[in-house]
Amino acid sequence: MKRTLKNLIKNKIASNIFVLLLGIATSFSLPPYNFFLINFVTLSLFYIFINNYKKNLTNKFNYFKYGWIFGFGYFISSLYWIAISLTFDESFKILIPISLILVPAFIGIFYGLATYFFSFFINKFNTIGSVLIFSVIFGTFEFIRGFILTGFPWNLFVYSFSKNLDFIQILSFIGTYSLNLLCLTLFLLPALFILRNSRNELYFCLFFISLVIGLKIFGQNTLKSSDKFINTIENLNIKIISSRVKIDRFYNQNNEYEILNDLIILSDPDKEKSTLFIWPEGIVTSTNLNEVKKFKDLFNSNFSEKHLIIFGINDLNNKNNPEIYNTLAVFDNNLDLVDYYHKNKLVPFGEFLPIEGFLKRIGLKIITNNYQSFSKGKQQKIIFLNNLDFKLKFLPLICYEIIYTGKLSKHSNFDLIINISEDGWFGDSIGPHQHFAHAVFRSIEEGKNIIRSANNGTSALINPKGETLHKIESTQSGVINIKKLNKTNTTLFSQKGNNMFFYLLGIYISLIFFLKRKE
Repeated sequence: MKRTLKNLIKNKIASNIFVLLLGIATSFSLPPYNFFLINFVTLSLFYIFINNYKKNLTNKFNYFKYGWIFGFGYFISSLYWIAISLTFDESFKILIPISLILVPAFIGIFYGLATYFFSFFINKFNTIGSVLIFSVIFGTFEFIRGFILTGFPWNLFVYSFSKNLDFIQILSFIGTYSLNLLCLTLFLLPALFILRNSRNELYFCLFFISLVIGLKIFGQNTLKSSDKFINTIENLNIKIISSRVKIDRFYNQNNEYEILNDLIILSDPDKEKSTLFIWPEGIVTSTNLNEVKKFKDLFNSNFSEKHLIIFGINDLNNKNNPEIYNTLAVFDNNLDLVDYYHKNKLVPFGEFLPIEGFLKRIGLKIITNNYQSFSKGKQQKIIFLNNLDFKLKFLPLICYEIIYTGKLSKHSNFDLIINISEDGWFGDSIGPHQHFAHAVFRSIEEGKNIIRSANNGTSALINPKGETLHKIESTQSGVINIKKLNKTNTTLFSQKGNNMFFYLLGIYISLIFFLKRKE
């Protein structure tokens, strides 16, 4: 193998293709495929390729180039679905080839920089230290891309374990970025074994495998244990509505009444039962919060004072200097506003145009409507509902906001997270599956139930252990009826947030220096 890779690196075209294919193959470890075993092969081969033949990579730029090519392959294969959102408007179709290339090309820069910085440490540490440094640098750049330019923490390597609930229970203590760092080291163990120079590498492999086994045993016990639930909220009546409204409604202003009527029929309200109805994001697109009263008769004739309805709608404020907010609103049967939340995390090009003044002059607009860019909400709030036969406190998150890991709110005293979403922009691709995986991770991190209502996406009830109790696939419409919810204690991660990543980073760095000093 070593001789083959040595000959390969001397052939520039072959080496570029090889690294590109490694990145593409790695993407199949992600949802919905979740072939996580691929990462042990692809990431180890990439590490060996970069590390073992350093003498042939005399130009530091080569390290950046190969890291970028790997990242480009990884993201072009796993994020191609972004271009589907450009197929609904003729004016955007010309941008499809550009988006297919530019998005993965930009995100690939983070992998290029990680490999470039790693090159400065290759000759300075032993095999174990080198693997740890590679993990630290890549893990740190994954963390950085989750925040820079509003952040895009999508498709971290750890999401390949989204179906292995026993392994990811540790998220409640250390969070996604920390577990991603551990996974990077785990996936490099085959490389460490191949490049070993002494028994120390074997001992380290055995130690790390034992750690992983320990995490799985902890997770299995957590999933089996019922005492993790401190109490149960009973006598609920919550209906999660999953719809299949076509995305072209964004360009048709005349079908809102029909859409709302169809959702009401799907909801099947019983006027005698106290019920909370949760509809998806953006059901009405041409009517804003100030105009919604025009549907009052429709709602009043189908709902009663025992009902509350949640759905997504635009909020237009300040007519002299208009601001538009993507809003989760709570209404009663008369469409009187009970409470609302303005979305904090906006989607670049979907909800706002970076450098809008310039891009609008060349004809670009945001994808999701024909207005100006949305404005960013001022705060993350908790909504308290006390005007039903049951009381609920929930944290509202709109669509894209579920992908962010960390302290979702300054307050932890809430019962559940309600996430409304519109996944129709990405068709029947892998995108909605990846989106749903983030919700599973957030439920474990925060120790909260997550109710997810999606149009053209996966709607579900996810418990605090990440178990999907009820689910409606993106290809279907339907209703999930919730009668009770189990609650857990506040998790360590929900209190500490991404500080846990820095604690683990400190442990890694301390271990690296310890190994260097011992050497």
